[in-house]
Amino acid sequence: MKVFWFIPTHGDSRYLGTSEGARAATFDYFRQIAVAADTLGYEGVLLPTGRSCEDAWVVASSLISATQRLKFLVAVRPGLSSPALSARMAATFDRLSNGRLLINVVTGGDQAELEGDGVFLDHDARYQVTDEFLSIWREHLRTANEGGTVNYDGVHLRSKDGKLLYPPVQRPHPPLWFGGSSSAAQEIAASHVDTYLSWGEPPEAVAQKIADVRAKAHARGREMKFGIRLHVIVRETADEAWAAAERLISRVDDETVGRAQAAFSRMDSEGQRRMAALHGGKGRTRAELEVSPNLWAGVGLVRGGAGTALVGDPHQVVARMNEYAELGIDTFILSGYPHLEEAYRFAELVFPKLPGRVRERVGAPLSGPLSGPFGEIVGNSYLPHASQS
Repeated sequence: MKVFWFIPTHGDSRYLGTSEGARAATFDYFRQIAVAADTLGYEGVLLPTGRSCEDAWVVASSLISATQRLKFLVAVRPGLSSPALSARMAATFDRLSNGRLLINVVTGGDQAELEGDGVFLDHDARYQVTDEFLSIWREHLRTANEGGTVNYDGVHLRSKDGKLLYPPVQRPHPPLWFGGSSSAAQEIAASHVDTYLSWGEPPEAVAQKIADVRAKAHARGREMKFGIRLHVIVRETADEAWAAAERLISRVDDETVGRAQAAFSRMDSEGQRRMAALHGGKGRTRAELEVSPNLWAGVGLVRGGAGTALVGDPHQVVARMNEYAELGIDTFILSGYPHLEEAYRFAELVFPKLPGRVRERVGAPLSGPLSGPFGEIVGNSYLPHASQS
């Protein structure tokens, strides 16, 4: 089981849908979160992409030297940049970070945003571009160490004697991650990617996705890993966690929800449609928004993309994570508001209860052995006792 955190390059706050308790999207804040994730033992961080975010490649590049082992899941955008340029960027980042790059393939589902960026293709045509893009991108990186060239003649994209001179550290290329719920998206995943990502739907829906994608991959002679993208609200008691969930959306009004849902409804993203269907744009209480045990759809009232959160005490959160793991999920990409504090909270409350590989990673210091003491000295003389998890 691998656990990732999130760099909120579109902003962060204590309350959704308002500037109250909000934090500016600054390099210093991004660095604080990245360093926290690195030292706490998270496997890596996801950086979001889109016009609402700071550029993911620039931000991730700025954080390489601030971290030691943290991996960066950064988006390539078929249709917005050429596959050859994206391959060079990936190889350079992978080399400068010593193999800490992961690639998130984002086709996009917001037609208005895509047209603003110069992409005027319908849903299926965008996935055709993605297929051609990844064919060229993968070949550039594969041949980088062989001195070969890339020639490709597709419907949308072409390459004539393309060449990448600097190979990546990871061979044949940094791992490809991808999420998409439509049939066209799943075909792309089965053909090209290493890890298929789902947003946080109820376990039975995720199980069906995994079965569908795995079958498509097997038909191509390929194996695939699976991950899930969720928010998390964990507290020492379940009552505290649910109170925190309700507090997170306590400043959201009907007008704000209506505007957000209207914008989401114009997208042609199947994943976004499935997220919206979980809550219907209505409700504020736990009874209305708990769509599966400890799975809460309140975030999706105003936030696009991942719109559900695991809510509960540490034992409940671990139980739900294990439930997804039993379906085949081996990577959890998590986030919480505010992201700096919640990175610590999740690590302190949940990491000790996760499978051994996670505990070993969390317990391994970044540089040299740690001899303690851990915690504040009691009465100026006595060491704090070791807690029992």
